[in-house]
Amino acid sequence: MTAAQAAASEQPAPPFKLALVGGGPRATYLLERLSATIGRLDAGRRLEVHVFERSGAFGAGQAHDPAQARTSYLNRIACQVGFAADESVVGAGPLRQAAERPTLYEWCRRQFARTGEPDFAIGPGDWPKRYVHGLALRDMFDTFAEELRAHPAVEVQLHTAEVVDVRPSDDCLRVITGEGAAVHPADAVVLLTGHTSHDPRRVPASRQLAEFAERTGAQYVPQPYPLDVALDVGHCGPGTVVGCAGMGLTAIDAILYLTEGRGGTFHNDPVDGLVYRPSGNEPASIVAFSGAGLFTFARPDNHKERDGGPGDHTGRFFTTDAIDRLRANVGRPVAHGSGKQLQLDFDQDVLPLAVLEMAHLHYAALFGPASDSFLTRGAAVCAEAFVTGPREANEDPEQLVGPVDEAVGEVGALLAEVLQGTVPVPAAQARAGWPVREVLLHWVETVYGPSVACEMAHRLDRGLPPGPALEGSDSPWGLETSPGGNRFSWWRTVSPVEPQGTAADQRNAVLRFMEHDGLWAQHGNVRNPHKAAADGVWRDLRSVISYAVDDAGLVPRSQRRFLDRYVRHHNRLANGAAAEIMDKVTALIRHGLVDVSTGPGARIRLDEEHGRLRVEGPRTGTSRELDVLVEARIHPFDPRLDALPLYRSLLERGVVRLWINKSEDGDTFVPGGLDLTPQGHPVRADGSVDPRVTVLGVPSEGARSFLLSALRPNADHYVMHDIMAWLEGFWATVAPRSAREHPSPQPQFDDARPRAEAAR
Repeated sequence: MTAAQAAASEQPAPPFKLALVGGGPRATYLLERLSATIGRLDAGRRLEVHVFERSGAFGAGQAHDPAQARTSYLNRIACQVGFAADESVVGAGPLRQAAERPTLYEWCRRQFARTGEPDFAIGPGDWPKRYVHGLALRDMFDTFAEELRAHPAVEVQLHTAEVVDVRPSDDCLRVITGEGAAVHPADAVVLLTGHTSHDPRRVPASRQLAEFAERTGAQYVPQPYPLDVALDVGHCGPGTVVGCAGMGLTAIDAILYLTEGRGGTFHNDPVDGLVYRPSGNEPASIVAFSGAGLFTFARPDNHKERDGGPGDHTGRFFTTDAIDRLRANVGRPVAHGSGKQLQLDFDQDVLPLAVLEMAHLHYAALFGPASDSFLTRGAAVCAEAFVTGPREANEDPEQLVGPVDEAVGEVGALLAEVLQGTVPVPAAQARAGWPVREVLLHWVETVYGPSVACEMAHRLDRGLPPGPALEGSDSPWGLETSPGGNRFSWWRTVSPVEPQGTAADQRNAVLRFMEHDGLWAQHGNVRNPHKAAADGVWRDLRSVISYAVDDAGLVPRSQRRFLDRYVRHHNRLANGAAAEIMDKVTALIRHGLVDVSTGPGARIRLDEEHGRLRVEGPRTGTSRELDVLVEARIHPFDPRLDALPLYRSLLERGVVRLWINKSEDGDTFVPGGLDLTPQGHPVRADGSVDPRVTVLGVPSEGARSFLLSALRPNADHYVMHDIMAWLEGFWATVAPRSAREHPSPQPQFDDARPRAEAAR
């Protein structure tokens, strides 16, 4: 060996450079797993981690920026938000000690003990403010980054910069920031960009609005975030009429910022309930409108994880096994990847089972588990025939509910006779195939509450007529008080307010529903029949919906309809704001500051003659002239429409391509997400794959569904599964040795003990 060769052999190997594009929540979770497994880094190998976050809010990202308005809330309770892998995550390990992986609730409890800050004084079932989640994310991100920096062979660098392009070459990936002036070479890139906005110039309807606003001076706000910038007093000041296009979570953020964020306050009045007291700094009116004309429904109090209550609903009729058997029976074959896929139609094949599951949950909450076998016996036969037998195409979502309705009618009629005193309980029991006393008491407790149920039990025990126990009582939860009432209906569930003929009637109808919905939410997701049905299927069984829908699981026309219709239903039924937040919105409607009189199907009209924007309600005749129009809807990911240049550049140069759903008859649907391998690597325009690039999260929308989610502890959560899949590929590239050869340094972690049961 020459002297030069000897000198070269003694030079340390160049560091492996990992670039994370996006420094928000998923970057926090990724750093947690990377730091927990850093013991796998070979001796003599160095690692550089570069995190690029254009907002500078490392750990939180823009959506959870700690500097954001204090009026925005998470729509998940504090105990259901985590930051690290736990025992439920199959294959994760080593795990941190429990104290080092707090839930958001536990993190807040520690911070309150240290600071006394009221926003940290929350219980496990409370809904935290979003900026608080951002503070926790930043803290955990910093913790994990410092752990990595403590390793002598690891360097972590943070870049407050926007990545505008990633250019692959044979020797490396070039991460380009700013206007292209800075180039950062990397060996691997993970795109963790989260949700981005559409460029209004690239969306035909928005482009028309933007051009009209530019031509006339009308105010159009295509993106409400950051709220303090987009909705400042200069745009939406006192005296203005603000149109809010959308009535979901983004719209609620905007409305609360323009009211409570402007100094208005909410107070509990002994007669009128929650009332709003304006500050004078609010807009004169906020006109909220959407296709449905309804705000998202209130999220129910969670009674599934406290006081020994049951856990998430696991499904009786609507299961992955049922989906598999449906595919085998009625699936439409199509080439998919290297094999075949059997596609379903959501309306014909999937929704009827989901609606039957909702009916089952609705009546289980109303009449109790003792009634279950009687109520569902006929439905089980019907569902089995639906899944396995021959049938004609039928898009009636309630086609399987008939046997349940018939059984419920029998139960309600007999309970009514018992309450009227015409049939004693023993005689009723002789006629019934279900325990009359137990079902009656459960129904009374559900509708009237435990004290009335206790009085009813007392009368039954003494042989007294039970009916008088209900005299003078009403349902504190706004439920119907007849045993034959509170019937389940899919149509009433998704369209609970009939369009009214006048603006005043529409406003009053919306208020009546929102007030009932608020009571149902307080009743909780176990006892209230309406909330149990929605929460149990559209939240607890969301994975079954995804199992049916994802990866070309539906024929293209059905996936298009699913995204356009049923994702909206999901958002209203199971992904709304907390009941206390919706109480504020209700108070603002009662006050008159928020106007919901346009009703369903509202549309924007461009008043060219006066240079103004108008919102018109075709069903109610409402027409409101707007000073400002705010686009308060989250758009699905689509790189063709993106406001930021990164994905547009990658798409134009063929580094990525769009995912396409194709059917056997040649129909296609391009929802906008990227075509990715199961490991998250983008498929290029020529069909090849660069394993050095990984995409996690929102850009995989299209092939996958329901991706906007914080990490949930004790749930074997898909967010952590995606990161684990990336991590195994990363270590296989950087240090392809067994982790057992490299024990982890401090901090100490638990052994990896996968326990899938913990998630159930």
